[in-house]
Amino acid sequence: MKVVYPICCGVDVHKKFFIATLITSEGITPHYQKKRFSTFNNSILQFKRWLLDNNCTDICMESTGKYWVPVFNLLEDSINVTVANPKWVKAVKGNKDDIKDSKWIGDLFRLGLVPGSFIPKKSIRILREYTRYRFKLVSCKSSEKNRFQNAFTVCNVALDAVVSDMFGKSASSITDYLVNSDSFDPEYCVSLLQKSLKKKADAVIESIEGYQMMPEQKYRVRMIRNHLDFIEQSIHELDDMLNVLASPYESAIQLLCTIPGVDRTSAITVISEIGTDMSHFSSSKRLCCWAGLTPGNNESAGKKKSVRITRAGVYLKPALVQVAHAAVKSKDNSYYRIKYERITKRRGKKRAIIAIARIILTAVYHILSTGEIFNPCDLYQVDMPLELRDKHKQKALKKAVKLLIAQGIIKETDILGSFLQPA
Repeated sequence: MKVVYPICCGVDVHKKFFIATLITSEGITPHYQKKRFSTFNNSILQFKRWLLDNNCTDICMESTGKYWVPVFNLLEDSINVTVANPKWVKAVKGNKDDIKDSKWIGDLFRLGLVPGSFIPKKSIRILREYTRYRFKLVSCKSSEKNRFQNAFTVCNVALDAVVSDMFGKSASSITDYLVNSDSFDPEYCVSLLQKSLKKKADAVIESIEGYQMMPEQKYRVRMIRNHLDFIEQSIHELDDMLNVLASPYESAIQLLCTIPGVDRTSAITVISEIGTDMSHFSSSKRLCCWAGLTPGNNESAGKKKSVRITRAGVYLKPALVQVAHAAVKSKDNSYYRIKYERITKRRGKKRAIIAIARIILTAVYHILSTGEIFNPCDLYQVDMPLELRDKHKQKALKKAVKLLIAQGIIKETDILGSFLQPA
């Protein structure tokens, strides 16, 4: 095999230390130098000087948790760092240790057998940290809401079976009243109801009467509510910081917002995951594969095995699926809804949503590559004016007539006569 990197280094990273194997090729035979370094900053800088002294500007290391990040931060300015997915550099079980792992990584990388992972520039990585933290806070908020609702369920309060939202104005007023009072007054409870919920006053009272809530349970409900308010305040502050960090990419955000179903929050999330420079991906298919939205390729002995999508795109994929759900329900633009309905008939709803998410990511790739707004080439087939639709219909009829005449199924005189007849 051809040697792609004559001088390179394989690194096996751990929490407290990492093993580096420097490989230099003189002809066909490689020569190895192995050293152990600490993950403290001064030791990483020593590692950097050791690489530069040996004219090594290409290294490869496994993406082990977050342990590779400190090494990457100090090397990225002058060293070409390839961060590899563990499945591409996995050694054979029973014949591996830290030194052998670093040598194995270096040998594979030297021959160009290790595809590198996409690592965006630092400003995008910082933005990504905030969007991923926001995702975690939103998940925590949903968990606290479920916890709050379950706290009332175990106290024989079935209010969630009557109201559509336990955190609406009327429901919040009632839950606050139940937690902060020692007795239950049905008339006062009815006075807290607003708008259309007044029609369900009897059902609301029936769902609450006979409830049993101990002081200790009320204390727990207050704790959950306070924590929920804190999370909502944190999300609000995080959104303000996200707007500041995303300001350099405002033009790209506005372009992505032209896609049906994409709002500002979703656009910032997508940019934080893939950046704005699409040259890192060779094509839109490569981007969709990186995001885990393409079927797998698993065939052996002429038999195709599971082709379900991969587990990649842990944060990007849920965001795109959420955008896809919004796009197929959009009333302003039916482009994705029509595609979704066609795919659903053949493949089902879940596969159809994944397909729409992939189509949206393909649109994102081309929009960021060209700098143009959302304007798909087949848009005329979905959102077509009536005059243009009639024009296409007449054109299709003429083609059909010519085909029938060419096959001898009908005569040209009969067709002309039928077209000349008044309506």
